[in-house]
Amino acid sequence: EASNLELIKKIAGAWKELPASQKQVYEEARRTEWKRYGEQMAAYKAQLTPAQAAALKEERRKQLAKRKSIRAKRELNLLGKPKRARSGFNIFLSEHFQESEGISAVAKLKKLFDTWQKLSPSQKQPYLQLAEDDKVRYENEMKSWEAKMIELGREDLVRSKKQRLKKKPAETAKQVETAKASSGRNKAKLKKSEE
Repeated sequence: EASNLELIKKIAGAWKELPASQKQVYEEARRTEWKRYGEQMAAYKAQLTPAQAAALKEERRKQLAKRKSIRAKRELNLLGKPKRARSGFNIFLSEHFQESEGISAVAKLKKLFDTWQKLSPSQKQPYLQLAEDDKVRYENEMKSWEAKMIELGREDLVRSKKQRLKKKPAETAKQVETAKASSGRNKAKLKKSEE
């Protein structure tokens, strides 16, 4: 009758209380299973074509990138990063979603989107004003959050305009140099082809 989470907690507690001599049996079984898995995986990879191996490698890279992104978002949530400002449509959507007609959430969203498109600018104005207020709220909360992150020594999380401005001139200078170099090469090729 217990939930999965409660069962896992009970099992984890029982594992912690187990003496090392009894854990040894399970550790040995894990090692042999891991070894068997490694052998099976090696046999599987050996029979793949180079294209399949590349596709498998790319899929693994995407999975790791997604995992890394989720961890980064989770860390930002734990650090109390403010939620982004909502748009006028998002505010309209949250106010009217429950009362809208439709069987599924997708049907409700489509219906509300059509309604939003048909609203006149004067009818949209209150929602757009609320969105502007939310944008001000977000900017203020972000400033205080970023100041807090700097205090904690987490400058890597700060989206400073100064840092972005410092990067842009260097990047644009490199782009100009590469563009000049490539145009010089193109001119030389044209001269050679004309001769």
